[in-house]
Amino acid sequence: MFLYVLAALVGAVLAMSVYLITRRILLKGQRDEILAKAEVEAEAIKNDKIHQAKERFLQLKSEHEKFVNEKNSQLREAENRIRQKENSINQQNNELQRKLREAESTRASLQAKQEVLAKKAEEYERLSAQANQQLETIAGMTAQDAKKLLVENMKAEARTEAQAYINDTMDEARLNAAKEAKRIVINTIQRTATETAIENAVTTFPIDNDEIKGRIIGREGRNIRALEAATGVEIVVDDTPDAILLSAFDPVRREVARLALHQLVIDGRIHPARIEEVVTKVQKQLEDEILETGKRTCIDLGIHGLNIELVRLIGRMKYRSSYGQNLLQHSREVANICSVMASELGLNAKLAKRAGLLHDIGKVSEEEPELPHALLGMKLAEQYKEKPEICNAIGAHHEEIEMTSIISPIVMIGDAISGARPGARREVIESYIKRLKGMEDLAASYPGVTKSYAIQAGRELRVIVGAEEVTDTQAAHLSADIAQKIQEEMTYPGQVKITVIRETRSVAYAK
Repeated sequence: MFLYVLAALVGAVLAMSVYLITRRILLKGQRDEILAKAEVEAEAIKNDKIHQAKERFLQLKSEHEKFVNEKNSQLREAENRIRQKENSINQQNNELQRKLREAESTRASLQAKQEVLAKKAEEYERLSAQANQQLETIAGMTAQDAKKLLVENMKAEARTEAQAYINDTMDEARLNAAKEAKRIVINTIQRTATETAIENAVTTFPIDNDEIKGRIIGREGRNIRALEAATGVEIVVDDTPDAILLSAFDPVRREVARLALHQLVIDGRIHPARIEEVVTKVQKQLEDEILETGKRTCIDLGIHGLNIELVRLIGRMKYRSSYGQNLLQHSREVANICSVMASELGLNAKLAKRAGLLHDIGKVSEEEPELPHALLGMKLAEQYKEKPEICNAIGAHHEEIEMTSIISPIVMIGDAISGARPGARREVIESYIKRLKGMEDLAASYPGVTKSYAIQAGRELRVIVGAEEVTDTQAAHLSADIAQKIQEEMTYPGQVKITVIRETRSVAYAK
């Protein structure tokens, strides 16, 4: 029994030894296989990295060569520019040397001519003295006696001519006294007129709470997009409490958007289809109200026979601000001022009132061409068959065309008085002065400019240049350059007229 057990143990030990030896042999084979595979993969990775490094090196080398070529090209261009400037300076130096030589030659020639003239003057004095002595001998009287006799004769003749001239002048003064008095009064009032500038392009729409603000915006903003598309107004919804901003340069569109929002908020139904329906309805109502406002204004002022389109434009003035002043109220006030002034001066008061009411219709035209509002208003008045005096008064009330009627300066004065009245218009005097000063400084920065003045509330810039430094051709180019620079760098209402003035003056004194 013991032997069996011992034999079993020996067999088990042998079996275990065989298993372990076999397992070690198998593990060694796998290890060698894994090591071989790892070496292959490492070699492949190494070759790949070397290939990538070579490609990166070639790329960097190409970029470096491109950079070096660009720098070399820039250096060559700089050398060419320097060489051209050097040639230009040499040419200018040669030209200057030539002019200096010519000036020296001219100075020597003038000096010689002066010496000749001095000798001739001495000879003239000597001959003149001899001639006077001979005349005294022949006439039997001295030069002083002859002078006294001539003076007495001329005094008598001058008294007669002076009296006749005085009589003619007094007759002419009596005939023109009334006309001259009117001109003096008008010019005096003109000099007292002033104006300032400010614009408004935003309307505030009040709301009760933020819930209404969210309904106006709609899901993913669809309501506000539909409202902007229908009205042409930008609707600004920000963190401002209890308010929405309506922004647009057209005041009628802002009013349509305001009324449409008001109706939508009251009704409570806010969706794209309802928005389009309400906007269409409000536009029609507003057009009817505009026409009714124009008719009521004409009846109040006693103005009849206006074309229906002009009446509609007058109604549109209610929704337009001129420098913060309501345009319709401003036009009514100008009409009344012009009527009173024309009556005091003995002119046609009805004609003056009509021109005063229509003077700013160019500001509310639905067309927006590149024209000042005065000239646009004049074209509209001509189109609708207004009288030439009224058309000229409209076009000339900012002195953009020549005044051909006595009504024109009255309208200009009435416009200035209405705008300059304290409290009529909002003033941002600092920005206004800064804009005018900026225009003047911009013009003064050009070579050859001696003075620059911004006039007509910044609508015109007059530039005075030195005649010796700027030619006529250069003056024309200068006005275009200044206009281009103002257009690119500055913000201004309407348009700015640039006038370059070049003149030559020769002054001499008789002693």
